[in-house]
Amino acid sequence: ATALACHHLRIRDATFPWDSLQLLQDVAPSPTQPCHHQHAPFFPDTLLHTSHPQQAAAAALHILQHLFDTLSSPSTPQHWDDQARHHLLNNLQHHIQQLQQCLTANGTLFQAQGPRNLMLSITKYFRHIHDFLHAHNHSACAWEHVRLEARACFQRLHNLTRTMRN
Repeated sequence: ATALACHHLRIRDATFPWDSLQLLQDVAPSPTQPCHHQHAPFFPDTLLHTSHPQQAAAAALHILQHLFDTLSSPSTPQHWDDQARHHLLNNLQHHIQQLQQCLTANGTLFQAQGPRNLMLSITKYFRHIHDFLHAHNHSACAWEHVRLEARACFQRLHNLTRTMRN
């Protein structure tokens, strides 16, 4: 059952980031106003330099959990499409559960889950995102920057899922 759960996960990993990118685009197809004056935190690419499949899976899980927490906030803009947002959140939750099942089955979920600095850096990055939203009063422009950061996260998850398949 363990091998089957992880094999199914790997097949789905190939399309998950791209499906999520489309859903994220559907959530807010175009900003309601131009947003030039704010600068959101940037995803630290150094977080993705892991060649160990279980560390990549743990990092992907950590990122997905933070994305879910961020995008499920009740302060998301009113112009966002609720149906698309809920579909995206369901997609995230499903993938989180699959990753948790796979990591638990492999005995790694409750271990160190990769380098401590890696997990702390991911947590710090998302804390900066939440601070950014708060500093800009959860404005539509601030959320647009966060949506773009989420988009970058999904693009980077593609690299992590390739490492997981190795």
